[in-house]
Amino acid sequence: MGPLAGTTIVDMTSVLMGPYATQMLGDYGADVIKIESPDGDVTRQIGPARHPGMGPVFLNANRNKRSICLDLKHAAGRAAALRLIAGADVLVYNVRPQAMARLKLGYDDVAPLNPRLIYAGVFGFGQDGPYAAKPAYDDLIQGATALPALNARIGDGTPRYVPNALVDRIVGLTAVGAICASLVHRDRTGKGQRLDIPMFETMASFVMGDHLGGLTYEPPLDRGGYARHLSPDRRPYQTADGYICAMVYNDKQWISFLTAVGRDDLLADDRYTSFARRAVNIDVVYAELARIFLTRTTEEWVALLDVADVPAMRMHDLESMLHDPHLVTTDFFPVVEHPSEGAIRDMRVSATWSDSKVERQRLAPRLGEHGAEVLREAGYGDGEIAALAACGALKLLQES
Repeated sequence: MGPLAGTTIVDMTSVLMGPYATQMLGDYGADVIKIESPDGDVTRQIGPARHPGMGPVFLNANRNKRSICLDLKHAAGRAAALRLIAGADVLVYNVRPQAMARLKLGYDDVAPLNPRLIYAGVFGFGQDGPYAAKPAYDDLIQGATALPALNARIGDGTPRYVPNALVDRIVGLTAVGAICASLVHRDRTGKGQRLDIPMFETMASFVMGDHLGGLTYEPPLDRGGYARHLSPDRRPYQTADGYICAMVYNDKQWISFLTAVGRDDLLADDRYTSFARRAVNIDVVYAELARIFLTRTTEEWVALLDVADVPAMRMHDLESMLHDPHLVTTDFFPVVEHPSEGAIRDMRVSATWSDSKVERQRLAPRLGEHGAEVLREAGYGDGEIAALAACGALKLLQES
């Protein structure tokens, strides 16, 4: 049931970056045991919900996991966590390493219990620099890696964050790749290891891969920035009755497009004659395209660009995306029955495998829903589980 079937993940993450990564590992077949604090993952409280603690952000980042609620500041709760870690393949956490050390759950604490463990941390900053102990959030790292400054250059001069938890999701994706690579290394060598995935360095590479530009060279050739991305007219094109997203990119597409719209005159314009010339004159090119796209309706453009073999997509909003014909046909947003929340809209795993098929096993868990089940698998008896609950180290699901 998925390429990671048989792999056990102890998930000590919360909010979005870590849970997004561990959900993907669960989607790929791993058994993900999510250790939550007595208050639960804070994202349980975000957004409209049918029941307290089961908000949409949590539901959409914690599929294919089992929840156990432990107080890690309680000696018995920490001991239970160590028992789970001792039998795991991977531990993922997203607090600062200093916080894990204070809980006596740092790498040096747990590695002797499980030398094959992949101990993966997703947190703010690399541990060999002056920011090592600083806290970090998506907005902070967006700012520190120039995204608001880039938005200011193409807008009204006001720095703005990207309206998406971009950093959390990109670093989460990076963590999945790094964890899977570490599992391959462990299978070859028999040895686990500590793995750090810092937000700042990951996003610095992500952003500057596009925008380092002339700063790549020493001495610099320019002040950096990818001109096409920073053109003020790089945006969905307004049509006679709406908007369309189109990419007239290579030479073949330009010839086809200009012929289709009766603008053969531009084929002789030096600013349009090659990819290199269009790149140099990108603001002029985009402005001209904007004027051309105003001359037809969206539907007319969709039909024309399809015949001309020029890439184009209708611009969606959040609601219309749910009805996109491709996503409807592939059943990307299936409506499923959650055990406590009733009918909810889920999302398919986007990657597919020819042999190790992935299937949804569990929808997002209620707080502490699987605590007794997980501890029994770890060797605890019912009396021991009851004692953990009685002393406050374990919080079991309270049925309403």
